[in-house]
Formats: sequence, C-alpha cells, structure tokens
Amino acid sequence: MTHSFDKDYWERHWEQAHDAAPVDAGSSAPNPHLMSAASGLEPGTALDAGCGTGPEATWLAAHGWQVTGADISGAALAQASERAERQSVSGRVTWVEADLTSWEPGSRFGLVTSNYAHPAMPQLAFYERISEWVAPGGTLLITGHLQRTASAGHGHHPPAEATATLGDIIRSLDAAIWSIETAEEITRTLLGPGGRAFPLHDVVVRATRHP
Repeated sequence: MTHSFDKDYWERHWEQAHDAAPVDAGSSAPNPHLMSAASGLEPGTALDAGCGTGPEATWLAAHGWQVTGADISGAALAQASERAERQSVSGRVTWVEADLTSWEPGSRFGLVTSNYAHPAMPQLAFYERISEWVAPGGTLLITGHLQRTASAGHGHHPPAEATATLGDIIRSLDAAIWSIETAEEITRTLLGPGGRAFPLHDVVVRATRHP
C-alpha cells in the first residue's frame, strides 16, 4: 500500500502507536546518531524538524539546549509534551504544530536535526529546506532511512520521492556553504513488537555551515 505523508496519515500513525505502546512506557529512545553528534557540540538553540513524540528534542533539552520541536501531528506533540514534563525539561522545549513544507521558523538555529522525518514533499527538497534554517557556524544533522528499509517502521510503502540517497544529500550541500563532517550509511539492529529484531539501514549526514 502506498501513501503520502500528509497530516491525516501522521495523526493516525501516532494515535495508533500510542494505543499500541504508550509513550510513558519508556519506549522510543533518542536516536544514537544524534546523541553522538550533539555530545561534541556546545549547547545553544536547536530545531528538531519532524520531532514526533520528542525523544530527541527532550534529550537535547536535558543536555543544555534550548529546543524547538516542530511536527505536523498534534497527537505526537501531545505525547512529546508529556515526555518533557516527566523529564522536567518543559522549560527548555517549545512545541510547534506545523506543516514543515510551508512553515517558516522566523530564526536560525545552532543545530537543525531531522530524524526519520517524512513530510508531504520530496525528501531531498525537505533536507534542502531545513538546511536554510542553520545559523552560520551551526550544524545540520540528518538521519534518514535508506530506501530498502524505508517502510520498516510504518508497515506501508512510501513513495519513491520519500527517500534520499547519501550521494544525493551530499551533492545538495554546496561546498561553498557547507563542510561535511560525517557522511555514512550505517546498519543497526532494533527490537520491534514482540522482541523481534530487525535491521535498520540509516543514512547519516552531519555538516557545518561556514561562518
């Protein structure tokens, strides 16, 4: 089954995910690529573009960042707000319900990160869009699904334009503007429903905008 990643899709996705495994059950750990990259950065302002239920945004807040978590799904953001309350970081996170294909943040950030976010626009164009929100000297961190496993977490088949290759992402970052610090394809193993292990193939790009 193919689909587009519109607001109705994401509202259903997060409502069903919450019913199956409520966020307060402790599931949904922060992305390890984000934790590794951010640990070497001086905390400042951060945007989590497509934050979902907020594991990365709240992790950043707990480590000194002032974070904006933006997502199209109100259901996801309600769970994210609950997560921030439990972790006592509500004062360091601002949640914004927004369509990232048209939203403008109004400022730039020291860190812009996207972790498996899929908006209703071509994936590469989305990465190019959010890269404009990185402040001079700031960091862009992209973690995405490689195409062969892009449907693993959702049980559906995304359209072809919902994925971007490592080469595509690198070529989209103008060398006159960006220094690429990390560009990798990484396979890791996650535990799914019932404790079933499955491989997750990630594309990870970290780039610094020239001052």
